[in-house]
Amino acid sequence: MPKLWARRKVWWQNEIKGTPTKNGKHSPFRNRSVEENLDLFARMRAGEFKNGERVLRAKINMSSPNMHMRDPILYRIKQLPHHRTGYQWCIYPTYDFAHGQSDSIEKVTHSLCTLEFEVHRPLYEWLINELEIYPSKQTEFARLNLSYTIVSKRNLRELVELGHVNGWDDPRMPTISGIRRRGFTPASIRKFADTIGVARRNGITDIAVLEHAVREDLNATTNRVFGIMNPLKVIITNWPEDKTEMMTAVNNPGDESAGTREMPFTREIYVDQSDFMEDPPSPKKWYRLGPDREVRLKFAYIIKCTGYKKAEDGTVEELYAEYDPETRSGQDTSGKKVKGTLGWVSVPHAVKAEIREYDRLFRTENLNAIDDDFKNHLNPESLNINTDAVLEPSLKNAKVGDQMQFERIGYFRVDEDSTDENLVFNRTITLRDNWAKK
Repeated sequence: MPKLWARRKVWWQNEIKGTPTKNGKHSPFRNRSVEENLDLFARMRAGEFKNGERVLRAKINMSSPNMHMRDPILYRIKQLPHHRTGYQWCIYPTYDFAHGQSDSIEKVTHSLCTLEFEVHRPLYEWLINELEIYPSKQTEFARLNLSYTIVSKRNLRELVELGHVNGWDDPRMPTISGIRRRGFTPASIRKFADTIGVARRNGITDIAVLEHAVREDLNATTNRVFGIMNPLKVIITNWPEDKTEMMTAVNNPGDESAGTREMPFTREIYVDQSDFMEDPPSPKKWYRLGPDREVRLKFAYIIKCTGYKKAEDGTVEELYAEYDPETRSGQDTSGKKVKGTLGWVSVPHAVKAEIREYDRLFRTENLNAIDDDFKNHLNPESLNINTDAVLEPSLKNAKVGDQMQFERIGYFRVDEDSTDENLVFNRTITLRDNWAKK
């Protein structure tokens, strides 16, 4: 051990190591013989010493302007159980010591690190040179900091352990398992990485750039379906009670190869509550349903609202409408022109589902600039669970991992919590950036 030495902790104080502007001093233990150091290190390995009583240091340069080169610690004693080996080992290498050796063993040509490791590179290279091992190269780049996001593993662990999220794969977490469960695709992540590039200066990237990449990919690859988040029943009074007519729906208007599907149309259908207004503004400002207003049901007919029914609490619970038989989509001979087009689901064929509407986990843009506890900035509306939603019957047999666009709402993925009796969908992202409006 000509360039290694063991010592007692009490001697390694600031007056020995020095400061960034003051040289360090040689410890009286620094020039022990190789035999003594080997003996002490073997006794460390054997568990003879308690935590902190001995460490193994490299003998480099106590006058180096780089504090990491002033006889850095390579091994220290840790009398703690390991999750794999128990108490078999009681000494462990430091990150700086293990880093270059691990890279060399695996023949890593370029070890990529964030900028804070730049000052560690001289030690990385010194150890590789002294050990005469495969010469891996360390290269530093700026950490990817996202707005409204924390990427510190320590902080993410705190969120998990304190129950602010439902595990490491919670779709709000910026982990691989989290974003996969949310529905972010590999192609969108690669597109995002290509867009922002690699920087050498720390900064913060707007998460809207990532969200745009996700929307762009899902828009091109997912089929469109109808999902009604807050269903409102519509009874088409001039439609026969026992009649079911199949309507042909286009799966993806941007991809002809996606084909079509058949949707049952019946006397009773659901539309969304937000598609009706009792006292709507002028037709130029409101294109959806209202008393005596006409809209087109997408892939089906034009209907006209003829009345509605209220519940005891004053909310509208049922609409009445008439359809025009000459207005079937693709076969319209009526000459009518309406601007409003609504999604719908047949009541007897509707599939109930649980919808988990995820949003950004934090409500503060730059979490690196805060002075208080980061948990004070959690977004209380980052998860909303909707158990009232109904979906079109084509989703009855949806499988975990399936992704689709609910028209006019957003992109969704079937979650791992789904069962045959209860489908669960995670909202990957809305169709537009709602945070821009906020």
